[in-house]
Amino acid sequence: MTIFSLYKKYKDRWWALPLILPIVLLPVARLATTYTQVQGNLVVLYYMPLAFLLSMMLFYGMAAVPGIVIALFVHYYPSVGGYEAAVAIGHFLIPITLSWGGYRVFVPRRNNVSYGDARLMAQRMFWQMLCPATIFLLLFQFAVYLGVYKTRFDLAGISTPGIRSLINYQGLLVGCLTGVPFCYLIIRILRHPRYLRSLLAQIVGQIDRKVTVTEVIIWTAATGALLALLLWPINENSTIFSTNYTLSLLMPVMLWGSMRFGYKLMSLIWTPVLIIAIHFFDSYIPRAQGYDIQLTITTSSYLVFTFVVVYMAMLATRQRESNTRARRLAFLDPVVHIPNLRALNRALGKNPWSVLCFLRIPELEVLGRNYGVLLRIQYKQKLAAWIHDYLQPDECVYQLSGHDLVLRLNTELHQSRIDELDLHIKRFRFVWDGMPLQPQVGVSYCYVRSPVVHLYLLLGELSTIADLSLATNHPENLQQRGAINLQRGLKDKVAMMNRLQRALEKDEFTLLAQPVKGIRGDDYHEVLLRLQNDDAGLIAPDEFLPVAQEFGLSSRIDLLVLEKTLQFMADNRESLPGQRFAINLSPSSVCRAQLPLEVSRMLETYGIESWQLIFEITESSSFGNAGLAMQTMNHLQEMGCRVAIDDFGTGYASYARLKSVDADILKIDGSFIRNIVSNSLDYQIVASICHLARMKKMLVVAEYVESEEIRCAAEALGIDYFQGYLIGKPVRLESLLPQQALATSA
Repeated sequence: MTIFSLYKKYKDRWWALPLILPIVLLPVARLATTYTQVQGNLVVLYYMPLAFLLSMMLFYGMAAVPGIVIALFVHYYPSVGGYEAAVAIGHFLIPITLSWGGYRVFVPRRNNVSYGDARLMAQRMFWQMLCPATIFLLLFQFAVYLGVYKTRFDLAGISTPGIRSLINYQGLLVGCLTGVPFCYLIIRILRHPRYLRSLLAQIVGQIDRKVTVTEVIIWTAATGALLALLLWPINENSTIFSTNYTLSLLMPVMLWGSMRFGYKLMSLIWTPVLIIAIHFFDSYIPRAQGYDIQLTITTSSYLVFTFVVVYMAMLATRQRESNTRARRLAFLDPVVHIPNLRALNRALGKNPWSVLCFLRIPELEVLGRNYGVLLRIQYKQKLAAWIHDYLQPDECVYQLSGHDLVLRLNTELHQSRIDELDLHIKRFRFVWDGMPLQPQVGVSYCYVRSPVVHLYLLLGELSTIADLSLATNHPENLQQRGAINLQRGLKDKVAMMNRLQRALEKDEFTLLAQPVKGIRGDDYHEVLLRLQNDDAGLIAPDEFLPVAQEFGLSSRIDLLVLEKTLQFMADNRESLPGQRFAINLSPSSVCRAQLPLEVSRMLETYGIESWQLIFEITESSSFGNAGLAMQTMNHLQEMGCRVAIDDFGTGYASYARLKSVDADILKIDGSFIRNIVSNSLDYQIVASICHLARMKKMLVVAEYVESEEIRCAAEALGIDYFQGYLIGKPVRLESLLPQQALATSA
């Protein structure tokens, strides 16, 4: 075993560094102590030994006691003898032991004695400065009063109350205030010299980023000049700058450093500056009348200046750390703890060329809905960690809202890297409560140049292309998929959404009615919706209803159509008695549990009978949530309304779903009706639908009845209602009124 390994293993034992350091460093600490004569008695202006021995206790605990005892005995025994040396040892051990014990009990983070934490500053000052200095002073006064100290040493004359006691107390306080953290730091460096590298990093980290070399030079020159004026020996040619007035000028310069350079550096600079300034106090405090008063005021300035410099340095450092943390958190998602869009925008600005890679995980929304939002958070975190191992040092994964992520990649070999990244993502496995999950991930990407002005629009385009990637199971390039056409389509979609919003606010919808003729004479009309165009034309529902469904406006539109229809029926109940209307419901409306209650309230408000309404539900898309849709249909039927299945035959597994659906009317999609005369297969399909409807006791409606041959064929199949241009074209709702009908026919 080498000497270095032995040193590392045993350096903290009581017989190693805790024993050696007090013996070696106590004489050095005594060199930093400053004494002077006041009224013929010795007083202390700065006392370092108490601070050094307390630092040893705070660092090593009880292991430092043997070294402290030996160091004190070696120092005092030759000059005062064994008895007074033993009393002096007890005099030091009592305050530092009590302070160390109180510090261990009442102050958290005991491995740090600096005043850099505002929450612990008051506690540390009490146990490191006020408590040991006060106990030390009181014990000495008591010992002198009892006549224990028969010889004069460091604090002789302190028993005399008054100015000398105050000066001594202030010397003890300022010695502990600056000496404990300073000595603790020296012990830490001697024990572990590599800590210097960490200390340097901390100092650099606390300096304000706006500090320049010029400012450092100016501050250093100002400090050096003031210190030189302060230490220049006073004589008959001295000016005011050779007095303690310069000490007060040193204060704002130190505050400047505290605000700009941080606590670590200023505490290291201020302590030796203060020791030098106190040691050469004769240079700026002349021994004249009122010397004791002047000395008392100056020693109090040492204490106050030290506290202000330390406190302001701590506040400035903490403020900069808070600002730095706030800036860092501004670029981090607070929930997922992944860099956000702001961080992505900053990264794109730093690199002239980048590749944006968009990850779409739609199944994550369903899994989060079933298993909670924590699953989505952990999935994103683990997927990001999985991808991060594949990325280069300056590349990163960024958080998007919902179930998406985005990557910024470098441009070198990005095509092959994205293909490899796609395979890497496909190998990712996420385990939730012992259940492995592997949602499909759609990948899209594009090549961008800084600055990216319309980042949010670009991410929207990538999101759309990522949906295509889910279908192709391969990464898709935005540039190859026609970004211009896609951008135009997105703009048109947003424009239509704004148009729908305005139409809802200003009631710019038009209602049409198309007759549905029953073979038993029980006719009714289907209400059709059109959007008024700016050029006085009408926009077909195929153009705006998909946009309304995508942006969540379908339910509002359905309620508007229902209310306008009921209002028309209420206003014309005398001219159109018993008139029935069929109203189409969107999938989002059918899946709303509040719909039956809203329909009931409107029927009661306008005084309309429930049997006058038929609600048509599109079979191809209404059963996305089959259970809720069935519940809504049953509630409407219980109210007395009729329910029709619209466009039957176009949806997935129509026959299988119809087994569990209890509707009143079945509307066969027109794509089957228009060819029943010329296509035997369509005829057989319609015949089978009619047979199934009769088994379910449902009435059947044939759409697209546009010729007499189609009507005859449909009637032969036993179809109950006919709808189409042969029966009647859509007309405005007001045209159903008798006077309007006569005017139209005339």
